[in-house]
Amino acid sequence: MAFIHRTTMTPTKLELLTDWLPKQSWYVGDVETPELVKAGGFRLDDPEGAVGIDFMVVVDATTQESVAYLVPMGYRGAALEGVPGEALIGIAEHGVLGTRWIYDGVHDPVVMAQLRALLRGEAMPQQQSKSDTPDPTVIVHGTGPDDGLDVQINRVLLPTEASQRSSRHLVAGWTWPNGTAARGVLATVASR
Repeated sequence: MAFIHRTTMTPTKLELLTDWLPKQSWYVGDVETPELVKAGGFRLDDPEGAVGIDFMVVVDATTQESVAYLVPMGYRGAALEGVPGEALIGIAEHGVLGTRWIYDGVHDPVVMAQLRALLRGEAMPQQQSKSDTPDPTVIVHGTGPDDGLDVQINRVLLPTEASQRSSRHLVAGWTWPNGTAARGVLATVASR
């Protein structure tokens, strides 16, 4: 299980995402500098203990109707080879672990392998800010093929009823800036 350090990170994850998010093709905002608020998420453990895995939900409160985004992230102690330049969210100094290269998780093979393991029931979601503490609010619904699990990440999150989907999917919650709780589908196993 990953150990959560109570320390600083400079720049912070939200500062890095504020710069990175508006450059993404799936960003639906219309400002260059969104006002991001951490709204939810969970962690997964890397069996090798080398990569930090965080699925963060952030809300952009600059628009009239707030928009929730899912950003899976992989935290590494060295640069990840063979990924496109836009995969790097940024580099930060961790108060305990030193320099961390933070990647968009869809480009990180360890992050995606653990997400597939979660969807197969072989990994346990963990709370974001507590060491060795499962997060029972993160739920996998449905069934589907296990041959490689072609996973689709929902970047822009909408509150939805998970029971309306027949494919295998991952459901978790977040909190809007006004304090209202929401739940929605974060990832789906695409049919082949």
